[in-house]
Amino acid sequence: MIVGILKEIKPQENRVCMTPAGVEMMIAHGHEVYVEKSAGNGSGFEDSQYVDAGAKILDTPAEVYEISEMVMHVKEPQPSEFSMIKEGQIVFTYLHLAADQNLTQELLKTGSIGIAYETIEDENGGLPLLAPMSEVAGRLATQQGAKYLERTFGGRGVLLGGVPGTPPANVMVIGGGMVGINAAQVACGMGANVTILDMDINRLRYLSEVMPANCTPLMSSPAVIRDLAKSADLVIGAVLIAGAKAPKLITKEMLSTMKKGSVIVDVAIDQGGCFETSKPTTHGEPIYVIDDVIHYCVANMPGAVPLTSTIALTNATLNYALKIADNGWQAVCKDEGIAKGVNYVGDKLVCKPVADAFGLEYIELGTLL
Repeated sequence: MIVGILKEIKPQENRVCMTPAGVEMMIAHGHEVYVEKSAGNGSGFEDSQYVDAGAKILDTPAEVYEISEMVMHVKEPQPSEFSMIKEGQIVFTYLHLAADQNLTQELLKTGSIGIAYETIEDENGGLPLLAPMSEVAGRLATQQGAKYLERTFGGRGVLLGGVPGTPPANVMVIGGGMVGINAAQVACGMGANVTILDMDINRLRYLSEVMPANCTPLMSSPAVIRDLAKSADLVIGAVLIAGAKAPKLITKEMLSTMKKGSVIVDVAIDQGGCFETSKPTTHGEPIYVIDDVIHYCVANMPGAVPLTSTIALTNATLNYALKIADNGWQAVCKDEGIAKGVNYVGDKLVCKPVADAFGLEYIELGTLL
């Protein structure tokens, strides 16, 4: 298969979807790989490294789209790319369609096949291609929250762990999955007083076993969130419903009860955000303030640490990219886990959470194979 590696064009997005080492393995499997010029520069990978791995460099995204049977990105295609996508072409990337109806409808017009990193499942029902970026985003969430609590940035002027004789900051993490546990681990390591919420009692039992003493796992409910929001210095939204829009768990009314200069970090912003007042921001302008509460809602948080993120992403996606390239999308979709990664085929939506988000028609993938 001919595989195209595209340069990211979303603002301040410095990741690339594959390292030169990954390209070398693709070529070892007999595939041709074309890389857009300077695609890896933001992550510290030069064109010459891709050439040494066996890839060919193309000057423009249009050339990559034109020659490739499968194109790979990190983030969803941007409007300038819609007209370049070809009918029958595989688009393999993070799509997050449930958060963007216009993107969904534009991609359906292209006649391509969209396979989303974030909805592929492993044999245990986990999300293996979302996991590495969730780990990065979770750890960054606490790091960024700690920074914006500084008075320099308009925060309360609270040190997350405090020092002897002073109280630590109160951190509420909503969601005990991959993002949440990583956010809580960093906050605990910094010495904060951490509460992590989840609705799965088995998950809470696990968290109570593995988390340190300064972390309290609690069953999530609107009443618990409402109560904890009043005393929180930092709230991290780490909720995920695979493929679907995130639920709104912090309302504007709750926001008005929070401390002046407190910070909320919405890691679920790619899926529409889990705070009622959330709207996507960029690394260039990462925050805004509502009711004296600082909102950090950057939609591509791992892009801030592209070298770590690119290596972690390639570690997770490469085997799936190889399966698709080796066998074609129809063959690999006989694998139930990969089949869940297919969001649309031509003009048909085959991911039910996306169809439900916009009231669009849903077609079972099996009927199209």
